[in-house]
Amino acid sequence: MEEEEIKSAVRDAYSKVAKCEISIPLNPLKCCCTKGDLSHDISRAVGYNEEELASVPEGANLDLGCGNPTALASLKKGEAVLDLGSGAGFDCFLAANAVGVTGQVIGVDMTPEMIEKAQANARKGGYSNVDFRLGELEHLPAADNSVDVMISNCVINLTPDKAAVFREAFRVLKPGGRLAVSDMVLLKELPDVVKQSVAAYVGCLSGAIMKDAYVATIRDAGFDDVRIVEESSFPLDYMASDPSAQAIRDSINLTPDELRDLADSVVSIKVAGKKA
Repeated sequence: MEEEEIKSAVRDAYSKVAKCEISIPLNPLKCCCTKGDLSHDISRAVGYNEEELASVPEGANLDLGCGNPTALASLKKGEAVLDLGSGAGFDCFLAANAVGVTGQVIGVDMTPEMIEKAQANARKGGYSNVDFRLGELEHLPAADNSVDVMISNCVINLTPDKAAVFREAFRVLKPGGRLAVSDMVLLKELPDVVKQSVAAYVGCLSGAIMKDAYVATIRDAGFDDVRIVEESSFPLDYMASDPSAQAIRDSINLTPDELRDLADSVVSIKVAGKKA
C-alpha cells in the first residue's frame, strides 16, 4: 500500500468513527460509540479507573485506545502535554485534569471531524487549557522544545512513517521531557494477505511493526531510557466474536488456525522514554 492511500483510508475511517457511523474492526477491546457498562468494561480493561471515566465529557471516550498513557506519564501540575492522535479528546481531558489550570494540553489529529468533536467536548466540559490542532503526526503543528510530556494511545501504528513521528516527538519535547505511549506491536511477522489489507491497517493491525523494531525506532529518534513498562496479549475472543472483525477475517480468507496464529502475533505495549 502507498503512504497516501493509507493516510486517506485512515482519515476516512476515523471521520466516520467521529460521526458514529462505523466501528473499527480488529482494534482490541473496543467498539465505536459503545455505551453503558460495556464501554466502562472496555476502558477499565485497558487501564482507566472509575474516577477517570467519570471526569471527562460524555462522548470523549470512543474506546479507541489500548492503554492509559496519562497514567504512565505521571503528569504534574503546570506541565505542558501533547497527545499524538487525540481523537475526541479523552486522554487530553484526563491530562488537563492532571496538569491543572496552570498547565497546557495540545491534542493533534489529522481528521477534521475528530478535531471538531474534541473541540465541542472541550466546550461542553469547560476546558480552557486544552487546544486541539489539525495536523499529521509526521509534521506536528508545535514549536521545538515546547512541551514537557508526549503521550499517544494506539495511534502511531496507524502512521506509515513511524520514525518521522518519533523524530517529531523528540523535536517538540523540552530537554528532560518524557514520552509515554500505548500501542500495538508484533511478536512475529503477519501474513502478506493481512499486510496488504487496508481494512486491517485501519483496524490497528497491519500497520503494526515488530516489538523490537518499535523500541529501536524510539531510540533511533534520540530518546534515552526507552523501556517497555507493560505488555498484554491481543484478545482472541474479541477477534473471533466481533461481527466487523469476522468480516475482515472472511475478506482475507483466514482459517480458524490462521486467526489464532494472528492473535498470537500481536500485543499491546506501554513504552516510556526521555529526552536528555
